[in-house]
Amino acid sequence: MPRVKGHVAHLKRKKKIMRAAKGARGGRSKLYKSAKENVERGLRYAYRDRRRKKRDFRRLWIVRINAGARQHDLSYSRFMAGLKGAGVAINRKLLADLAVRDPIAFGALVEVAKKSL
Repeated sequence: MPRVKGHVAHLKRKKKIMRAAKGARGGRSKLYKSAKENVERGLRYAYRDRRRKKRDFRRLWIVRINAGARQHDLSYSRFMAGLKGAGVAINRKLLADLAVRDPIAFGALVEVAKKSL
């Protein structure tokens, strides 16, 4: 059986890593071992932060809705309870967008929520 060396496969893997490490600084983009560690770490962070992004955006939307609701003398929790009681099904992303971009429409929703309470 002939001996197989895997040289081509190794170069292909190396090239892939070096391409991924291109934006890194110093040896992290020039030296294979450092580049490999850098890329692996980056991929770990990317995996974690894809999940984290969803949490972060939900927190941002809640902060914005709360700020908008408090301008109309209502807390976030009372506002959301009022909307639920009134049967208004609008997601937090849309509510936050309304609170920032269209205060008049958001004010109308606050009135609906207040009546429901």
